[in-house]
Amino acid sequence: MLVLTLSVSIPGIKPPDCSMANAEDCEQTSILQLAVFFGALYTLAIGTGGTKANISTIGADQFDETDPKEKIQKMSFFNWWMFSIFFGTLFANTVLVYVQDNVGWGWGYGIPTLGLAISIFVFLLGTPFYRHKLPTGSPFMKMTRVIVASFRKANAPMARSLTQFHELPSMEYERKGTFPIQPTKSLRFLDRASLKTGTTDQWNLCTITEVEETKQMLNMLPAMFATFVPSATVAQVSTLFVKQGTTLNARIAGNFSIPPASLTAFVTVSILISIVLYDRVFVKVTRKFTGNPRGITLLQRMGVGMIFHILLMTVACFTERYRLKVAADHGLVHQKGVKLPLSIFVLLPQFVLMGIADAFLEVAKLEFFYDQAPECMKSLGASYSLTSLGIGNFLSSFLLSTVSKITKKRGRGWILNNLNESRLDYYYLFFALLNFVNFLFFLVAVKFYVYRAEVTHPVDVKEEEANVMGVEENE
Repeated sequence: MLVLTLSVSIPGIKPPDCSMANAEDCEQTSILQLAVFFGALYTLAIGTGGTKANISTIGADQFDETDPKEKIQKMSFFNWWMFSIFFGTLFANTVLVYVQDNVGWGWGYGIPTLGLAISIFVFLLGTPFYRHKLPTGSPFMKMTRVIVASFRKANAPMARSLTQFHELPSMEYERKGTFPIQPTKSLRFLDRASLKTGTTDQWNLCTITEVEETKQMLNMLPAMFATFVPSATVAQVSTLFVKQGTTLNARIAGNFSIPPASLTAFVTVSILISIVLYDRVFVKVTRKFTGNPRGITLLQRMGVGMIFHILLMTVACFTERYRLKVAADHGLVHQKGVKLPLSIFVLLPQFVLMGIADAFLEVAKLEFFYDQAPECMKSLGASYSLTSLGIGNFLSSFLLSTVSKITKKRGRGWILNNLNESRLDYYYLFFALLNFVNFLFFLVAVKFYVYRAEVTHPVDVKEEEANVMGVEENE
């Protein structure tokens, strides 16, 4: 953030001013300016990738699942975790955007840089009070050993008795504060990694628990793949949705206008309201019918979010079609930088629907990958959610450039610098269909998914769930 702040403050490395409405007339940036700016962005991305998965994990790890009260509190943790994140996003999309547009980019980046420094200091102050889990080694190394060992013993006959598979004594797991995992029937090929064949080095022999941990991480991959397209849809908010806003009348009253970039604040407000309603109303109502402490399962919540993605892109398609009609009716199709006689708030429905979709999908996605990951791989599980967002952004860029090139070759391009000459409605319809196909893939991917059994307490899982439900009803 410090380099990013300097890149928009120091003459020479500061990019020239540019208006999104007249992008073709902008002065070309130098290689040095691009290198510094994108270098700062990628450094920020690397730092985010190293901390974001771990910070949510350490937060969830503060709850003791052997305590019924803390366990039920943990079920709401990710709702309020995401609430706090999006509350910060709301500040960024309103106050910081205003500062960037009216004061300067130096202050616009300088304020969050200072805020980040303060947050690091506050986080470090709490270090003595956190519940820490002992490191258990690299999860990637453990998974690699399981895969290598299973391939090395690919031709070995499969054993029929559990005694022929390697496992540590229960005391070893209790000493580490963990529990052994019983063998499952999924991905049976990997079971060979724990098959006793005489060789005992770690690249030839793994424990049953290590094999099952690897299975759990691999079993979640189809669900992660199904989140790539929705993540690409999320990327449209800060790109094409905002660019649509630059062509519309942003005046609210008098001389006050809303910056197009601030439209994303409506997504955030929608998320904040939806999360509160979900946690305080939806869960309590649906729990009475389903008997599930969460109301609905995490995968069902993700599925509902995907349905909203299909709906919002369909709404965006019809909204854009109406915007193009207004441009044509007023003879403004070929005019550059001219505002259409149409309020910017016509885009409000698609921003609100995106917020509702995120309240279902994004929260459930983070909680699902954390919850279903083995105890020693929680951070890796949480990183699945971030991986989805990252790949979704790259997928969005790929689809945008590919569709733009293909449609330009065949005539009128769908995505041009002048949106009034473009056919974004076709592109949004393409995204709606893509989300529909992806939803079908999601249904197939999760049809046979089996939720990980909770093995964190020496009592029966069903008895523990009943106790938790009893505590909730009493409250």
